[in-house]
Amino acid sequence: MASVARSLRKVFVGGLPWTVGTNELRQYFSEFGHVVNAFVIFDRNTGLSRGYGFVTFGNPAGFNSALNQQKHILEGNVLQIQPAN
Repeated sequence: MASVARSLRKVFVGGLPWTVGTNELRQYFSEFGHVVNAFVIFDRNTGLSRGYGFVTFGNPAGFNSALNQQKHILEGNVLQIQPAN
């Protein structure tokens, strides 16, 4: 049951600059609420960012705050944010 509740607070983040890693992603989204987990997906062969990641918030307020933000810009890139499945 806990994993279901946690998945309801997880967001997909697309459009990440290749310079953004897990720490930068966590730091950016922590302004919206407590971040339990944040990670950027990297290509296994090249080690380069694939341009997307996921953020899990510790509570619904942070999750909703991030989703309700009109526009997310990180290092000059406009991010695409949506609830993760």
